[in-house]
Order: sequence, then structure tokens, then C-alpha cells
Amino acid sequence: MRVLGLLSGTSHDGIDVTVVDFTEADGAVHGTVLYEDSVAYDPALRARLAAALPPSPTTFAEVCELDTMIGQAFADVAAAAAASVGGVDAVCTHGQTVFHWVEAGEAQGTLQIGQPAWIAERAGVPVVSDVRIRDIAAGGHGAPLVSFLDELLLRGRAGVSAALNLGGIANITITGSGILSAYDIGPANALVDAVVTAEQLNARGYDEDGRIARSGRIDQPLLGALLADPYYALPAPKSSGKEHFHLDYVREHLAAQTREIPVADVVRTLTELTVRTVANDVRAAGVGFLAVSGGGCHNPLIMDGLRDALPGVDVVLADELGASADSKEAILFALIGWCTMHGVPAVVPGGTGAREPRILGTVTPGTGPLRMPEPVARVKSLTLS
Repeated sequence: MRVLGLLSGTSHDGIDVTVVDFTEADGAVHGTVLYEDSVAYDPALRARLAAALPPSPTTFAEVCELDTMIGQAFADVAAAAAASVGGVDAVCTHGQTVFHWVEAGEAQGTLQIGQPAWIAERAGVPVVSDVRIRDIAAGGHGAPLVSFLDELLLRGRAGVSAALNLGGIANITITGSGILSAYDIGPANALVDAVVTAEQLNARGYDEDGRIARSGRIDQPLLGALLADPYYALPAPKSSGKEHFHLDYVREHLAAQTREIPVADVVRTLTELTVRTVANDVRAAGVGFLAVSGGGCHNPLIMDGLRDALPGVDVVLADELGASADSKEAILFALIGWCTMHGVPAVVPGGTGAREPRILGTVTPGTGPLRMPEPVARVKSLTLS
């Protein structure tokens, strides 16, 4: 079965897409990646989305319009990707997270927009969507869903290993004999991107190759205040997002310093915040092997900082596990789509805190009758090529 995976992450800079051809025999699944790409949002759409995200107020009308426009943008990307490989059998879309509701350490709800009906209409095949909420309903955090894929890719390694994704938020899966822990560590690119965009430091909205941060210095008092955030001391499982880590969060911390801090120093300090929080947790877990993915893995200041802070840890890109560092999460959603269509739970309790495994998502039929494949008991192993 060929499944097309789609997502836009917490950096909301564009749409990642991949097509994976899955074959299965007695629970052993092999996925051949046929296509992978990342398509930037139209700048006007991205700006409108950013203006509607927390802590900014918005309206139901704006949510409705964004839901439609993002769904149409996802549909365009899906149609082009499907055509490039001669067609697909199903699509799984994560959509765009606009709110993740956490109270007292428990996830209460989550909202992803990007109406799947537009995708189903353009692609003509079933679309799996809204995949996080079933996990939350079962007591999980709805994140990090990638822990399901991470555990399969890390399975069989000796000692304690981990997979780290550096998107807007940094999340980690730690494995030994199964999943030991999985959770959102804190901000990866979210705060830096917010400052870079607000200060118009780079038209792309991020610190390309860490150049801005390299021109500044770490402000130790500011870093200390940021590290004192109670979120970092919470036990796993836990999840977070731009509801907590956003531009006003940075501005509040800067105001509390009651002095002027050069913007390059702010970017350098926020970059170091990611290095420190990740390194602290990796060290505390006794991890010996760390596979990194996501946009942050292209920032040499972050990667060099992690290697310097973790001299006993083998820090590599996720490519060494068979999943491209840039496409791993899109591959995840292709895998979730395959699992849902085959009746397989695509989440494990140790990964999100859910009470039991659950089949994820809602299925929107394509242009023909909805015919589900024969169920598969479970995924015993996964290989990618």
C-alpha cells in the first residue's frame, strides 16, 4: 500500500510530504520511500496563520477560513506528490496544530486544522486525519506520536538510545528494552524563530545556519531565568507548544531583566537554551546514542553544542536509522495512515502516557467506496529504504 504522509509542524513554515510504499509479512513491515519534499507556505498564508496563533486573539471566522485555506494548500501538495509517483492508496495528514490544551500537567485537548475533505477531493483516496485526539482521549498527551516510529527504528540497540526531533518544540524518545520515556523537552526553534520573524532578521523566518546566534553572546542572567521555567522540572510524560513558548514569553523575560540586551545576544541565548535543556535530559537518562532530526539539526551551533555537552554520546543524524532527518515525521504520518487503514494501534502507552494502545485518526473516504484492507495484528518490526 502506498501512503502519502503530510504535516506542518510547530514552526508553521510549510508542508512536509512523503510517499512510502509499505509491504507487510507476518507483522514485519518494510517501507520504501518513493518521494519526499517540503513546500513552503505562501507567505501571506503563513503570516495570517502566525497572527491567529496563541497568545493572539482570533475568531471562529478566521479559524474557518484558515482551516479551508490550509486544507487546500495540503491538497495541492498531496495531488502533486501523488501524481509524481503514479498515484497513492491513502493519505494521512497531521494538519497544522493551532492549539494544544494542557492543564495541571494533563493534556485536555488539541486542535489541528487543514480540512481533510479538500485533500480527499483532490487525491481521490481515503484520508486519515485528526490523529492526536484519540490518544488524548485515552489519557495520553497526543505527543510525541513519533515515539511509535522511534521505538521501531531504535529497537535492538544495546544500552539506552534516543531519538530527538528539533522542530519548533524539541521532543525525545528514550529506549532500552522498549520505550523508557517520551515527551516534549521544551523549545527547539520556536523561540528563535519568533524573535527572528518579529525583528525581521531573516526573510525566511529562522536563523539560517545559526549565523545570527554566532554574532551574539550568551547572556547568562537571561539564560538562568529561562532555565528556571517550571516546565523543565515536570516529570514525563509531558507536552507543550507555542501556547507556552511564544514571542510574548520572550518579551516578558526580557522586560524582567530591566536592561537592554542586543538582539543577537537574545538569539544566541535562546539557541543555548535548546542545547542546555536537551543535553541535561539526555545526560540524566544515560543515553549513549542520539539520533537527531528536524530543522534544528541543520543549525551547526545546536549540533556542535550538543556534541560538546555530551562527549560520551554518539550524536548522529536520523538518516543512520533509515529515516531522513528532514522527512522522519512525514514518514511517521505515512506509517500512522498505513496502521489505521490496517486496524493497527500506532501509539504505545510508554510513548505518550495513554492507558492503552489506540488506533488513531478519522477516515474521510475518497471518491469511491471506502474499502479497508485486511487487518494486521500488530507491527513487529519496521525497516525503511
